[in-house]
Formats: sequence, structure tokens, C-alpha cells
Amino acid sequence: MKKNIFLSLQPLSRWMYIPVFGVLLLATGVAMAQRAVTAKPFLVEGVAQPVMLLNGAWDFSVEGRPGKAAINVPGEWGMQGFTVNEGETALYTRPLNIPEDWRGKRIMLRFEGVSSHAAVLVNGKKLAEHEGSFVPFETDITEALQQTGNILQVAVQALTISDRLACTSQYAVHTVGGILRNVVLMAVPEVHIRDLIVTTSFDKKYKNCVLSVNAGLSAAVPVSVLYTLRNKEGQSVEKKLSNAESQISKQELRIRGPHQWNPESPYLYELTAELQQNGRTIEVVKQKVGFRQVEIKEARVYVNGQPIKLHGVNRHSVYPLTGRSIDAELDVKDAVLFRNANCNFIRTSHYPPTEAFLNACDSLGLFVEDESSLCWIQHGASPIWKKWDYQDERFLPYMLQANVEKVVAHRNHPSVILWSLGNESAWSPLWEKVNAAVKQLDPTRPTLLHDQCWGGFNNYGSKADIANYHYPGLNGGAATDTMSRPVLFGEYAHLATYNRRELLTDPGQRGFYGAPLARMYDSMYYHDKCLGGAIWSGIDDVFHLPDGRIVGYGPWGPLDAWRRQKPEYFGMKKAYTPVKVTGIDMDNKTGRFITLHIENRYDFTSLKGIKITALFDDDAAQPLASMIPARGNGTLKIPVKKGAQQLRVQFADPRGFLANEELYDLREDKRSTHPPLAAYKFEVAENESSIAITRDSLQFLISKSTGIITSIRNGGRTLVSRGPVFAVIPRNSEDGGKPNVAGETYQNDIYPLKGYSLYTTFTNNLVVQKMADSVRVKMNSNFSDGSHAGITYTFLANRLKVEYEMVYKGGVEQPYQYGMLLQLPKDMDQLSWQRKGEFTAYPENDIARLKGTARLNAKSTTGVEEWGIVPANEWKDDATEMGSNDFRSSKRNIYTVVLRNEAGRSIKAWGKGRQTSRSWLQDGAIQWLIADYCNNGSEPFYGSPFTEGRINIKGQTLKGGVELEF
Repeated sequence: MKKNIFLSLQPLSRWMYIPVFGVLLLATGVAMAQRAVTAKPFLVEGVAQPVMLLNGAWDFSVEGRPGKAAINVPGEWGMQGFTVNEGETALYTRPLNIPEDWRGKRIMLRFEGVSSHAAVLVNGKKLAEHEGSFVPFETDITEALQQTGNILQVAVQALTISDRLACTSQYAVHTVGGILRNVVLMAVPEVHIRDLIVTTSFDKKYKNCVLSVNAGLSAAVPVSVLYTLRNKEGQSVEKKLSNAESQISKQELRIRGPHQWNPESPYLYELTAELQQNGRTIEVVKQKVGFRQVEIKEARVYVNGQPIKLHGVNRHSVYPLTGRSIDAELDVKDAVLFRNANCNFIRTSHYPPTEAFLNACDSLGLFVEDESSLCWIQHGASPIWKKWDYQDERFLPYMLQANVEKVVAHRNHPSVILWSLGNESAWSPLWEKVNAAVKQLDPTRPTLLHDQCWGGFNNYGSKADIANYHYPGLNGGAATDTMSRPVLFGEYAHLATYNRRELLTDPGQRGFYGAPLARMYDSMYYHDKCLGGAIWSGIDDVFHLPDGRIVGYGPWGPLDAWRRQKPEYFGMKKAYTPVKVTGIDMDNKTGRFITLHIENRYDFTSLKGIKITALFDDDAAQPLASMIPARGNGTLKIPVKKGAQQLRVQFADPRGFLANEELYDLREDKRSTHPPLAAYKFEVAENESSIAITRDSLQFLISKSTGIITSIRNGGRTLVSRGPVFAVIPRNSEDGGKPNVAGETYQNDIYPLKGYSLYTTFTNNLVVQKMADSVRVKMNSNFSDGSHAGITYTFLANRLKVEYEMVYKGGVEQPYQYGMLLQLPKDMDQLSWQRKGEFTAYPENDIARLKGTARLNAKSTTGVEEWGIVPANEWKDDATEMGSNDFRSSKRNIYTVVLRNEAGRSIKAWGKGRQTSRSWLQDGAIQWLIADYCNNGSEPFYGSPFTEGRINIKGQTLKGGVELEF
């Protein structure tokens, strides 16, 4: 039906007009009309239901091909098994049945998002064309309608110019094509409210406020508009009648002491606009209103006169089975999940969100950075810029349109406090014009472009209101002190995802995320010009294509794509807690009080409004009170119950979720202390090949040639079939090996890494020392990689202590872990542990919890996840052939770890709160590593503090060991 708009792109005129209703917008030499969308009517005279969704089954065909099929709208065609190639046109068709009581009204048809070019036809007449994927557009279809038998068609192409400028399909690693969001049909009077714009402006004391209302009307005829503002209880607060004889109705409502909107208290009023003509109400439009004002003063961002700190995530619209097209229920669920994780901020990367998501943010309390669908313009991640000139003015109309349409659609939402012009793009004169256009259209919010404010790959000199930096290190917060603008860390603390093979091997790395994040956010919090930041990213970007492939950028979210909470979710919740406990004092003299040192990190809320409770052991909760103001510090004194063993302190957010919880063990810590040992006599027997050390039914067999313990048996049953032997686990940043441009290598058929101990060639100077209650075996061991070590075994009662001092000559220079590796029978498949935590309390389903039990439950997979299956279990119970996430994940800072079988045979390792335990199934046996060294993993996109602790062991002397109990 049309040429491919991408392939046929030609230089455009400097002056471009979009022929739709609105005010002419002049932006530094570029003129375009303000594209408006009609305010949805709540009531229309004589109409029972003035708004109707056209979602559901439509007919689908591809021009030039025979046949048609049913397709679900909204939805991506690719996620429903349809292929439409670049340059081809897909045709959506459905009957259009107009209700009888709509006759005589204007009929408006709105599409909330079509990717990426749409032509709208009614009864074969083309009424509108639109370019751009994630913004609403509409057309008046009244004149094209027939009495009966109306047919609606939408001709859609993907991979057109807006897709290329936004990298929409490239980013999703599949073609994102189709009607992605709701299709809405509306009936409005001949004279109707075309759009309704509300702004709020406080006085200098931020006490009283002016609500300015600007209503655009469809015709200049004598009408009046009655404006009524009601509070959330439905009571009228203010009412004004405005007579309008032009196409614009302006009114100011002066509100004394309104409830202010902020994310900690997201109070919403409702404004009703009643359009009256000849004494009759012909239309009613309703608009939620939040009283909030955004300002920049002295390189800080203020909301309602209070400086704010943003702590949140980047969010993609994604669901594995539907792709970039998700329903309103999931939009709301995302907002709830992030709010409950102490986020106060969402960056909508890298396209505008749905109306449903913004409504949820308005009501639940989340600041939003609303980003236009423009991405990687003059960036290496988008190869097209090797061919195109990023300063070519032919791109300007599309860049303007992507921003203007978004602003017009979303400017009434109080949650939206920042307009993002685009993602990771080079500033140019084109962006300067776009920025000016957005500022002219909405001067009430700051703008930003995601380039870099210092250093980095995109330092092109953005002149937007907010400076931006991606992936700073621990010194990033301090670096903002010298800036003249507020600085947002638009992406930071990248979750591990590009070291895919290493993550698949040890999902425990996800439990390591929280503590460095808490340090990172602290480094941002204490520097005023650092506005805050958004973690990359919020949700795993994974698409289960109907042909059996799984594509995308993969598991980089605290939530997986099914919305299950991963370990990073809790780490984020702790790092972002608004009630931070910075220390604890025990009253050792009288034992009457415990004192918590507290930092209130709420921007607007005193702890007077927070429900605080203390629970001793299993007793009833005791209420506590604190008057620490927002952004203040203080102490909380807790009367101690005599003889109490455990104290749990909870801080409940007024919005109905737990903001923080601390758990303190009040007993003397004996977790690292061994119980007393009874004296046992050992028998030692030697032959030409081995040494057997026996105590009752417990027997250890040592090879004389290698010095390795080849068997540990109890009652004739094997507990250990080999080891402990020294092992080095190398760091691994392999992402799966697929050729790619920007890292989108998530795919099937990648497998975990196997881990082996060093190959021992021989031992010498082997000496056996037999004492009254113990046996010591000392030796010098040599390994095939040239390393050599002094090793000592000490057998005491039912314990074995292994110590090593190794000069490492191997080829692994930068390890992930090293320590002693044991091999156990496959039936030793139950793991239990106690460990010292980075935080005092963890959820019961967290792999990093302080104590717990996990089962092996190994399962053969292709190394990623099951295609097309909605998981019914928790994330910790996902499994590969190496075992479940819970079983095979590293447990840090262990006090004790136990592996046992169903028969009750067990082995315990004592870690003294310093070592790391990792267990997995490999080569038909359980491998068990007790590591003396462990870092956070090899993710390449997250620097300090995550990278701290990485070492080079080449030529170094390494010391450590393991202590086991049988």
C-alpha cells in the first residue's frame, strides 16, 4: 500500500507541518503542529458508554500473500507466529460496529501504540498515517462511516525510520511489529473538549497552590465549562464556571493548603470538567490531579520545595510470551513490585510507557522519567551511524515528533517529573532544537538526554537541564560536586548478565549484588548534586519466540521476565531502604536498652508517620516511636526483654509494605566454636600404595603416590570419593559466543563450566605422625601446572583439618574462587548452612539467606530456561544439570555447611564466618568447594565497588584449608 518508509527516506524540508489539531509549535527554526489526543469522555449526553476498546481478535494478512488468519490485538505479530519482512505490509482488518446511540456524535479512533508505521482506513478510505511505535495517535473517522457494514483496516510496516532511530527491533533481537497497545473508539459531541491540560504552581512557602486548567475545544461556539475539584473522599474542594467563546477555555482554581503529591504520599484529587451548552451538560471529562511542582535550584532538583534523591530502576515493557506488548495488569504489578522494593523512581527505557503504567505510578507513588523512543543515535551499538550523519536535518522531524507526541500524551501525570529526550546519543544541533521544543511545550519539568556529563563515550556537550552519566564507579558521587547541573546516573550498578556462562555455573553471584549496591548508593546519597540513579536494569529482557528460540539481552533484572523476585531484588530493597540502621549499641552495663542509630532517608516523611515495631523471640510486637525528620539522623531506644534471644525490628511504610527489617541475635555467638571433643584412638595401617587411618567405623584412605585422600568411609559407606584437593576456578566473562553488536547474545544451548581440582603428579616427603588422640600427615605435593604446596592433614576425633601453603604457577591469573574441592557420592544431595550475612535479615526464599536447606533436584536443560513454559516454582528452585539455583549457588561467610543424604549420613564444614561453600553435580558426583577466596564475578559492565577484591595469583603464595566433621 505504500513504499517502505525506511528504504525510501529522503532529505526532508526544513519546515515540516503535521496536519492535526493543536497550537503551532516553533522550535528554533522548525515548525510543527502540536499533536493532541482527545480527552477521554467520562459522560456524553445521550450515550450510554462513550468509550469502547477494540481489542481482541482481528483478521491478519500480508499484502502479496494468499490467505488470512486471526491475530490478537494488542500484540506483536512476531510473538504470535507471524513473519512480516522488511518492506512488506501487514493488514489488520475488523468490522466496526457503531452503537446506535453514538449516531450524531463525532467518532474518534485512537491507537495507543503501533510499530512502526501505520495507515488507518475506514471503508477503504485512508484517514491517517503515523510513524512511531510507542505513542498514541488518533483520527476522526466520522465522515467515513456508513450506516452499517463498516470495516476498519490498519496497514502496518515494521523496521521503518522510527524503528531505526529507536533501535526498537534491534534492541529486542527480533522484529517488533504490529498493534502493540490498546485501540480505543470514542464518541464525543460535535462540540467537545479536545484536550485538557492541568498544571500546579505553589506559592513561595509551598502552602497554597494555583491549579491552572487549559481546555482546548473543538469549535469556537458559545459554551461554558464547569470545573470541580474533589478530594479523594469525593468532597468538593473548589468549583468555577468558565465561559468560552474561543477554542480555548482557561481557568485558575486557587486551592488553600492542598494535600501535596509526592511518592511517599501520592495524594490524588479529581478534576471534573463539565461542558455545558444551552443549559445542558453535553460532556464530562475527568482528570486526576496531583499537586506537585518541580524546580532546579543550585544544581539540585526540588519537588514542592524539598530536595529529592532518586533511587530506582530502568524498566522495559516485556513479557516472554508477548514481547513488548503487555497488559495493564502487568503494568500495575511492575509498579507495585518496584515500589515495594523501596524504589521511588522509574526510568522508562527506552520508549514511553503505557497510560496504565503512569496511572499506577501516580496512585502508588513513583517518580517517572518518561523517555522518548530514540536510542543510540551516533553510538557504536547502532551500526547504521557508520552510514548516516547524525546531524542530518532530515532526522529532525522524527526526533521532534517522538518527543512532542509523548509530552502531549503524558503531561498531566504528576508522577512524570523528567522528560528524557532519548538514550545514549550524541548531542547535536538537532537535539538542541528538540530540547527547545519540549521546553516550550512544557516548561514545568526538566529535560535530559542520556549522553555523558564527563568522560565516557558520549561526551558531546548536552545542554539539557539535567546532566547524565552511565556506569560511574564508587567515586561517581563525589565527582558530581564540581558540576553546574544536577547529575543523574541514568544507568548504574549493572546487574551481572554478560558473564553468562559463569552465572549459569554459579547463580550465587546474584546474592553478592546487594552489599556493593548499598555502598554505591551511599556514595551517591551524600553528594547533593548527584540526583540519584536507576539500576540497569529492572526486568530480564527475554523473548520466547514461537519458533522455539529465546532471544534478548537476558537476565539483567532484579525481577525475572516472569516477575519472580531474584536475589538482587532484596539487595536493591536493602540498599534503597528509607530507614537505614547505621549501627547498634548494646547496653552491656544494665542490659535495659538496645540503641539503634538510624538515618531517615525519606525525602518528605518523618519517622513519626512510620509504623515501627520490635518483636522479641515469638512474643507480640511492641510499638515504637521516632520523631526523626525527613533526611535526618537520630537514635531509637528499644527496651530489652530479659532473657530474650532474638530481636526483630520492622519499619512499615505508610503505603502498606515493609520498608526495612533488621534481625539481631542476642545470644553469645558460638557458631564458629567447635563443641568439645572426646579423645579417640586412631589406628594407622600402611602398605606399598596407601595409608589407612581408622577410628571405629570411620576410615580415611590416602594415596602414597599423590598424597590425595581417595576415600572417606563410615560404616562401610562412602562419604567422600576424593579430596579435599586444591582447585582454582577461573573467572569467565563468556556471553554465549553469538556474533553481536551490543551484547544481545542470550540464546539456547550454552552450558555451565565444569570445575576441577589441580592435577597432582606426585608427592614427596610424606610423613605420618601418630599421637595419643590424633594423627598428622604432612607432605609436599607437586602439580602438573608447576605449582607446589605443603599440605597437612590432621585427624582428630571425628574431624579432619586440611591446611595448604601453595606457590601457584598455573595459568589462571585472575580466579573467581580458589580453595579445597571434594568429590562426594551423588546421593549427598541435601545442603544446609549457617552463614554471616552482609545484612541482618533475608527473605526465606533468598539463596543468600542466613540459614537454610536446599535440595539438588538436578534437571537436564539447554542451559538457559525452558521455552514457552511459565514457571510454577520460585526462582531459587530453577535447576540445571548441576542442580537447583539454591543448591549450586555459592554461600559466603559460612559458619557451618552440611551435605547429607536421605539415610542421614553427613559431612559438615566449619568456615569460621570467612569461607565460601559451593556445591554442584558434575560427572556423576557432587562436587563441593570450600573456597578461601571468592570475588563478585566477572560482569564487565559494573566497576567499583563490585570489582573490588579481584586479585592476580600468578606466582603468589596461597594459604588456606578446610575443616570437616563426619
